[in-house]
Formats: sequence, structure tokens, C-alpha cells
Amino acid sequence: MNSIKQLLMVMTLLLSVTFASAQIKNKTTETVKINGNCGMCKKTIETAANIDNVAKVNWNKDTKIATVTYDKKKTNLDAILKRVADAGYDNEKFKASTATYDGLHGCCQYDRDASPKKAE
Repeated sequence: MNSIKQLLMVMTLLLSVTFASAQIKNKTTETVKINGNCGMCKKTIETAANIDNVAKVNWNKDTKIATVTYDKKKTNLDAILKRVADAGYDNEKFKASTATYDGLHGCCQYDRDASPKKAE
């Protein structure tokens, strides 16, 4: 009985992952570094970057690496990373404004790099 429940759970998970990724057409997937520290950062980064049926971002707080999958006919990596910077998180291409960074919760204020461009 338990093995049947486990099998059903695994099948449901696989179907939901397949369904979620199948919604984005013309898919391109890239990995990028996005600064941040915690679960609250993860939620903010992913909320800023995700767009239904257009872009899906999964950020790993331990590695600081995000997997970005997007519809290349509807958006691009720069537009997604600009939204992340606008939410306060420096990344490979854009630096958040000082005011936005300063507005992050204390646990979300990471050590800043000088390398990315400043967000406009």
C-alpha cells in the first residue's frame, strides 16, 4: 500500500514538473549568479523574475546560482536580470540601486561586488 502511494506521489510530481515547463514555448535555459542570502531572498528573486508562461527562475541560496528558463521570443536574460536588480539583488549583468539594496531586510543584505553594471 505504501509503495503505491509513493509511486502515485512520484508520478504526480513528474507530471506537475513536466506541465510547468511545457507551458514556456521557445525555451532557452541559462544559469547565472545572483547575490542573496536566505529563503526570503529566494522568494523575492523568484517573484521578481518569474512571469507566467514566459520566464521561470529557480535560485539556489547555497550556490547563489539561478536556473533561468524563458521564452526567447517574449523576453531575454537581460530583461529578467534587470527585474531582479530592480528588486535589490546584484547579478552578473546588473547592480541594484543603493536605495533598493538598502531597503532589503537585514538578513538579505549580502556582501556587494563592484563588478556588475549599476541598474538604471
